[in-house]
Amino acid sequence: MSPNSPKYSAVMLIDDNEIDNLINQKMIEAANITERIYTHTGAKSAVEFLRNIEKMEEVAESVLPEVIFLDIDMPLMDGFQFLDEFDKLSDLTKNKCKIVMLTSSINPQDVSKSKKYDYVKQYINKPLSQDNLAKLEI
Repeated sequence: MSPNSPKYSAVMLIDDNEIDNLINQKMIEAANITERIYTHTGAKSAVEFLRNIEKMEEVAESVLPEVIFLDIDMPLMDGFQFLDEFDKLSDLTKNKCKIVMLTSSINPQDVSKSKKYDYVKQYINKPLSQDNLAKLEI
């Protein structure tokens, strides 16, 4: 892997706020850490997307995102409900996808609750910054 090639083949953004998604997408593109960015404005569609990838066993490994940036406060299915659904996915998915809580919540309960999930590797306050992305080691 050459030093200039992206660290990840794919990352996923899950946030009901399209503006936040757009800003974060631009930040990720500028940081050049990934080849592909999947964006979802709902946790439900993101879970469906991951389930559909799992069904394509021969490509799942190469298509699954290594990092999922997950918002907490979303309608219909919030970040923690997403994590409960994520827990039901295949071992391949759970081992491949590392989750970063990306949120505007400064609620200490959210931070401690997110630590209960093994898949959550980091907790970052919005918006994403070049600094956050440069320090992303998961």
